[in-house]
Amino acid sequence: MATSQIPGYRYGDPALPRAPYTLQDLDLLKQALLFSEDDAQALRRAGQILEPYVEEILGVWYGFVGSHDFLLGYFANEQGPISEYLERVRKRFGQWILDTCRAEYDQAWLDYQYEIARRHFDRKNLTDGVSGAPPFVHFRYVNALVYPIYATIRPFLERGEPDPGKVEQMHQAWLKAVLLQATLWSYPYLKEGAF
Repeated sequence: MATSQIPGYRYGDPALPRAPYTLQDLDLLKQALLFSEDDAQALRRAGQILEPYVEEILGVWYGFVGSHDFLLGYFANEQGPISEYLERVRKRFGQWILDTCRAEYDQAWLDYQYEIARRHFDRKNLTDGVSGAPPFVHFRYVNALVYPIYATIRPFLERGEPDPGKVEQMHQAWLKAVLLQATLWSYPYLKEGAF
């Protein structure tokens, strides 16, 4: 699917607000995560492997969220889960998998991370015109979901790479990339100056 056909997808949109964190902040975070150029290359390879499986991966993740009412509730109103909302987010989530693997870590990427952060917090529901759903996702779940997003990707990497060492390298790079993004997404949740 072309990114122009993904509802609410704005990566690279110059009209997005500039991220409050800098490229220097990003570089320091990458250092703290031991994220290297080898990791970036491993992610690019992972992206090639994962691309044909994006819908299947989303099926696993949505199955997980759907089996936990306390998570599904973030996509629901008093009548229950909002299918159009879930579908729109699903399309962006699928593209996020590929963007995670192809990231250039430039200002446009950083600005979109800030946009994603705000969509979990003070701008939740606005992009998709949803009413009645909770006004934000509690950060404890944004943070906790790093693990299932990390753990469940490995079987898909193994489908495209027979070498266990290379699978492990891609899997660790994926973890670092997801942790990096979840850390950036914490910004609107924190007291000013605490990030």
